[in-house]
Amino acid sequence: MGTRATSDLDRGRAAYDARRWQEAAERLAAADRAGSLAPDDLERLAWSYGLSGSTDLLLETLERLHDLNDRLGDARGDARAAFWLGFRLFQMGEMGRASAWISSAQRALDRAGQGCKDCVERGYLLLPEGLERLARKDPTGARKIARRASEIAERFDDPDLASLARTIEGQAVVALGEHEAGLALLDEAILPASVGRLGPVATGIVYCAVIGCCRRVYAVDRAREWSAALADWCDAQPELVEFNAACRVYRAEILQLQGEWQRAMEEVGRATHPTGRSAVADVAGACYQKGELLRLAGQLNAADEAYREASRLGREPQPGLALLRLAQGRADAAATSIRQVIAAASDPLTRARYLPAAVEILLAAGDAVNAEAVGRDLEEIAAAMRNEILEAMAAHARAAILIANGDASRAVGPLRSAFATWQRVGAPYIAARIRVLVADALEALGDVDGAALERDAALTVFRDLGAAPDIARLETGAARRPPERPFGLTGREIEVLRLVSQGLTNREISKELFLSEKTVDRHLSNIFAKLDVPTRTAATAFAYRHQLV
Repeated sequence: MGTRATSDLDRGRAAYDARRWQEAAERLAAADRAGSLAPDDLERLAWSYGLSGSTDLLLETLERLHDLNDRLGDARGDARAAFWLGFRLFQMGEMGRASAWISSAQRALDRAGQGCKDCVERGYLLLPEGLERLARKDPTGARKIARRASEIAERFDDPDLASLARTIEGQAVVALGEHEAGLALLDEAILPASVGRLGPVATGIVYCAVIGCCRRVYAVDRAREWSAALADWCDAQPELVEFNAACRVYRAEILQLQGEWQRAMEEVGRATHPTGRSAVADVAGACYQKGELLRLAGQLNAADEAYREASRLGREPQPGLALLRLAQGRADAAATSIRQVIAAASDPLTRARYLPAAVEILLAAGDAVNAEAVGRDLEEIAAAMRNEILEAMAAHARAAILIANGDASRAVGPLRSAFATWQRVGAPYIAARIRVLVADALEALGDVDGAALERDAALTVFRDLGAAPDIARLETGAARRPPERPFGLTGREIEVLRLVSQGLTNREISKELFLSEKTVDRHLSNIFAKLDVPTRTAATAFAYRHQLV
């Protein structure tokens, strides 16, 4: 190898060690053109391509590495290259090619005989099977496979394999319903990544898998902590493309939750379209998150475009798109969309992501019966999962239904509980929306001053965030709202009283207002108590005498 090639090789190695992936790829490729690289340097070139976003070149170079190790008689090196080819293709969804390369790695070790019967590569080859079992909803099998891989990692002191195996085991334990135990395993898996003990590829894989699992089970505090660490890791590598888009999307979700909407939009903007073929899902996630931020800010047409792009790239655009339709005044279209997506979601945690929006939309569409059914579904999921975020979501939904049904007195407790949870985790927008519902409940109960305080506090948050639609709703509502409800009657109770005065039965009223007969009966009892009348006839006479109908 000539002087120029040696210089490129040295600079390529230095750039690789410094995690300047594009520079490393350019220098090592130049050295490779001047004279074939040795296996270690060819592996560096492969991962420099991969981490800088050149997936096709990564796969091509790994194939070259596999062939080179095969010619040199290095069975373990041959197996490692074949494993990473298979693993990468597995992540890309190309299952046939992935399976072929994993089998090739197994055969390479088997041909080597006794020398490779017990080696660390055997542990790596267990990982695809563990992931496949997770995908097939076999968490028990995945857990067993991951434990075997962990044992091999400990025997050979391989931290990359240990963390990758614990990541699979943690996800399996979570899937078995043992959330705290599973999350503890995920913490154990990610800790070496956060302190720089893992290689760059394992670090990115572990971060993304752990944060993804935390998001799925509403482990908000952990998701916030680890997404911040992932963002720092990505920021320290300006030339990193692989994992970068996923990192930005995760970070944007957390920043949105924390009320840092401008920073969240900046993160979404940085999740530009990578060159790697495996990043389409990440880009779709960025488009969806952009739609969410635009919708909350009131930029509805731009939000529509973002949701459509997310859908085009394969990302389910709900519940954001249905909430957008609601904001556009198309409640019936929103209700149709959200009903369909709930019907198709069999997994409870997946369904739980749609249910709070469904309650809001169905109530707005006047479908109180289905809203109540959806609320019960959310409560059952929250009770089964024993998760405080899900419990807060369920309490919020339950209170909205109670208020819509005129039962404000029972709504205040759940709202206060939900508010405390969201306040603790630092979610100002959700907390402010709960305060608006608290105000509605207090006003229905006759506490006009308390309602005004809650609305003022919520309005301050909405203005700080730039939540234009929420600001408009509050300001318009304040302008139109009378100083107090006549005789303490809620809007729903006045509706029931109007229909009673027209001679309708409880069954007829329930059909007219989309309420259950039991709910109508409760409204009527409240009306009798507030007006101090004993019968429907007396209530009708009172209503006409005081011009309530």
